[in-house]
Amino acid sequence: MSSPAKPVGWLGRPAEARWPSGDETDPNPFVRFRHLLWSHRHAIETGMDDRGFVDLVHRLDDSVASVDGGGFRHTPLLHLGDLGTAMGHTGGLFGKDETGNVSGSHKARHLFGLALHLAVDGVPTDTPLAIASCGNAALGAAVVARATGRPLAVHVPTWADPGILDRLADLGADVRVCERRKGGTGDPCVLRFRELVTDGAIPFGCQGTENLMTIDGGRTLGFELASDLADRGAAADHLLIQVGGGALASSTVQALTDAVDLGVLDVRPALHAVQVEGCAPLARAFDMASRSDDPLDAVVDGEPGRYMWPWEEPASLATGILDDVVYDWQPIVWAMLDDRSGPIVATEAEIAEAHRLVHAHTQVDADPTGTAGVAGLLAARRDGLIGPDETVVVLLTGAERRH
Repeated sequence: MSSPAKPVGWLGRPAEARWPSGDETDPNPFVRFRHLLWSHRHAIETGMDDRGFVDLVHRLDDSVASVDGGGFRHTPLLHLGDLGTAMGHTGGLFGKDETGNVSGSHKARHLFGLALHLAVDGVPTDTPLAIASCGNAALGAAVVARATGRPLAVHVPTWADPGILDRLADLGADVRVCERRKGGTGDPCVLRFRELVTDGAIPFGCQGTENLMTIDGGRTLGFELASDLADRGAAADHLLIQVGGGALASSTVQALTDAVDLGVLDVRPALHAVQVEGCAPLARAFDMASRSDDPLDAVVDGEPGRYMWPWEEPASLATGILDDVVYDWQPIVWAMLDDRSGPIVATEAEIAEAHRLVHAHTQVDADPTGTAGVAGLLAARRDGLIGPDETVVVLLTGAERRH
């Protein structure tokens, strides 16, 4: 890497971390990649042996399966040849499909990683957990909380999908609708969530700024991606990840950095954070930081609020990436500066077209948020940022929900 300093939100890896050997093939990523996880490191430090940690993962995973119909498994990296042809992209196009993950998205990976930490640290099961979300993160948190027998308060906006609210209630979550208070600024759900955390609840969401260990579980997605690319002998040029709160991109790029450092990959594909024209605070922050005298240092040492502040009136068909603030922005901007890449802002027409193309040319039943990485490729091709013969990886992250 070009700079030794890492920004706030960069988790790093345990000193004894190692890549799994060829005979370590457990399909559960929290078992296969356990020697790279901080939960495993903490377990060993507290006196648990490796077998005990594996048994813990399997026991909790069995509970998740009993709630959601299936546990955590390696999610596939698909070759999207037909989609590439339809887009006029002649280079390799791969998509990591998270629609079959627990609760239908990548979000539960973060929450299961947190649940492991709670179990390893011996946190009493009656300690309240809290999250601010009205979508996939809330569903993932509710599944994992139900499976592990922990109480969860979910803070949702007034416009939350009734179908999702019904599912949250079925899972036993304490659903709290958050109206904007007179004179209040910022997301009212996040504000009420933080009030509960101040009162003793544990942050149980996908924001590394609220609980850094949410990155630990999310990194398993990047480890899988690195493993699949290495097995295919594929050197990806670009990685496009849709960004709302930012934990997915932050986790993935940190895991890929670990893979390069450990010799699994020769180089990390250049990261491009994808946002929408109706909500692009990360692109704004990147543009400002990149114009500073020392952009990398600016991101590491930047004053709070100098580069990231709430976007006014977020709007898009890709509702899952409408966070008015990208909480985990620093590792993402740092990585793009280090890669000499940059963010991509897709139009609403490109968001809709990407959704149509994915459904027409793949078997992946993803929603408009889940296909936003493909919209980023359309935008990148439009602006000449990615050549038609380059190898691209996108993340297909959220299942279409029909109520």
